[in-house]
Amino acid sequence: MSKLDRESVIGISALLVHAANIDEIYSDKEKELVKNFIKSYLIKEDANKILEKAEEIENNSNQLLNYTNIIKKNSLSIKKDIIEHLWRVIISDKSIDQYEANLMRRICGLIYFPDKECAEIKLKLINS
Repeated sequence: MSKLDRESVIGISALLVHAANIDEIYSDKEKELVKNFIKSYLIKEDANKILEKAEEIENNSNQLLNYTNIIKKNSLSIKKDIIEHLWRVIISDKSIDQYEANLMRRICGLIYFPDKECAEIKLKLINS
């Protein structure tokens, strides 16, 4: 898997924070999942500092497009990895509400990610 640059990871982490916040419960477990995403791309960085920046961006912006434009430019394997991380955050509380499902549909549409593949990732994670 190719690497994402620091700014991209921060932006995508903000999207993960947004996904975590959409049900208005931002748990420690969700924070850990976002940090796992950060660590998978920025090995030498402080994941807590990156998470703080991502939370700040998410608090000050409701523009989903800012985040998805970063993802759209990447390879299918990176998109797939990001979708998988998004689903992990969403299903970490063992429920998927309509807002979370809608968010995933919108993101997949905006980054040109196949719905079928998105559904397969979700099922794989629910059943694991």
